[in-house]
Amino acid sequence: MKEKIAYNALNVFYKGDYSKLQKARKDFGDWAVAWDDLGKDSAIVADALWETLVKEGISLALCEEVGFPKILKEIPWAPFGLYWRGKSIEDLPAVGIVGTRRATLNGRAIAKKFGEELAINGVAVISGLALGIDSAAHEGVLLAKGRTIAVLAGGLDYIYPKQNTLLFKKILESGGTIVSEYAFGAPAYSSRFLERNRIISGLSLGIVVIEAPEASGALATAKFALDQNREVFVVPGNINQPNYSGSHGLIKAGACLVTSAKEVLGNLNLRIGAESSPNQPLNLESLDDNQRAIINVIRLAGEPIRIDKIQDLTKMEIPVINRAVSLLEIQGIIKGSGGNYQLS
Repeated sequence: MKEKIAYNALNVFYKGDYSKLQKARKDFGDWAVAWDDLGKDSAIVADALWETLVKEGISLALCEEVGFPKILKEIPWAPFGLYWRGKSIEDLPAVGIVGTRRATLNGRAIAKKFGEELAINGVAVISGLALGIDSAAHEGVLLAKGRTIAVLAGGLDYIYPKQNTLLFKKILESGGTIVSEYAFGAPAYSSRFLERNRIISGLSLGIVVIEAPEASGALATAKFALDQNREVFVVPGNINQPNYSGSHGLIKAGACLVTSAKEVLGNLNLRIGAESSPNQPLNLESLDDNQRAIINVIRLAGEPIRIDKIQDLTKMEIPVINRAVSLLEIQGIIKGSGGNYQLS
């Protein structure tokens, strides 16, 4: 608990500056030690800040803790801590949906339908609570009574845009989650929306881009997704509609063209509808080469093994292994305990 209190105080002290937090971590190796040294002359009262979080119902998980999403730990520029309101953050199958704030009616309808269909199939939907595509995706999930996660660019008390205050409340009431790497009270500066996007993609197995014009923030999210070894799916549209210019550029660059949520589920090897029950056998031929290799290694080991051992035996990169392991866990093929993995 002392580490969390200290990290929160440092986050406020440095106003969410990632590079300064990174330096403090490198220099001191411990948040509590760093705060004792760096905050000794500060007017900030660490315990009082923590009491505010408790009062507001905000939880915090540090990157090295069990409660921090495993899928997010291995991304470049991973957040040191994650604040959330609502249901606890879990390692569950999730897909991000992103696109322009100035969406057409058709684009909003597509985003809503994708959100609804993914939710019906037991997949959480992650977006940024912005107007346009983000809002429509969240609304689709709520319609299906599914799980949606909104990632903010400011503190969890800073609802932006204000027009989405009601949507914010509905997400929490439905059992969803509101997430941020920024401390309570932190404003949503323009630069933070870009920083926020890496978390949307980092929490997702893949992202769906719907109506992304040139220079759209959704394109930045797609770039983060590729850097994080995530899948990028793009819904095509009218070639004369500016909202699709960036989307079509992604398709030309090799992103996967999709026209339905079912295609997204299929590409991610997630079972659809009734087949999503963990009691249903899965055809291993539907898995990719990395997943099958990991299953074989675990089977031959005859005992639970760790990620580093899997790396030694498969020669895969750690981010690739983590993504494959997450998918296999989600599908109930393997299970993990204490950092060790075995067949279910």
